[in-house]
Amino acid sequence: MARKSNAITVLVVDDDPRIRDMLRRTLAYEGYRVVTADDGWQALDQVEVEHPDLIVLDWMLPGLDGIKVARRLREAGPTPILMLTARDAVEHRVEGLDSGADDYLVKPFAPEELLARLRALLRRAGAGNGGRPLAYADLSLDPVTRETRRGEREFSLTPREFDLLAHLLRSPRQVFTRDQLIEGVWGHDFEGDDNVLDVYIGYLRQKTEAGGEPRLVHTVRGVGYVLR
Repeated sequence: MARKSNAITVLVVDDDPRIRDMLRRTLAYEGYRVVTADDGWQALDQVEVEHPDLIVLDWMLPGLDGIKVARRLREAGPTPILMLTARDAVEHRVEGLDSGADDYLVKPFAPEELLARLRALLRRAGAGNGGRPLAYADLSLDPVTRETRRGEREFSLTPREFDLLAHLLRSPRQVFTRDQLIEGVWGHDFEGDDNVLDVYIGYLRQKTEAGGEPRLVHTVRGVGYVLR
């Protein structure tokens, strides 16, 4: 199935519709593309069809439980897995991680912590989007080589500029609020002046338009920024 955009796709697997819906809304608000499954077999089917960049997997699932699903997924590929469970004993954490999960989060959890853990998993996996190049119009970015181009012109970015551009490129045409960009790039515990976002947007514009190219990073007054 072809992707409709460069947005990071997260597969949420949980048999509790309340948790599933909360995660869907939380992740969608942060700019992720979300697909869901309510049991282990459906999760495996969704992986085949959607090819998610990251999987949030509940341990206690009907039929095929999360441990068995994680083992099958790990045999199939390196997609990052965050396992959710109410089991918090050390032996349970060990079993979850040994099954193939990359991280483990105990219920109940704060959505902010889940988002932070997902960002960490994506960074480890190659700056998000499975390490695949990101592109929109004539602008391209490679998370693995850290190369950035505007048409045939190559230019360099600082690490923070790179993260900000990658965040915008993952969801072109999506309007991001200032808070979404600050949390997505600087982290939810950022305590600095939010004017830093405007400064870095200015840096990006200078570098992406240095060859006289038309503007791609636009201001949406009273809201934030968008790549279009």
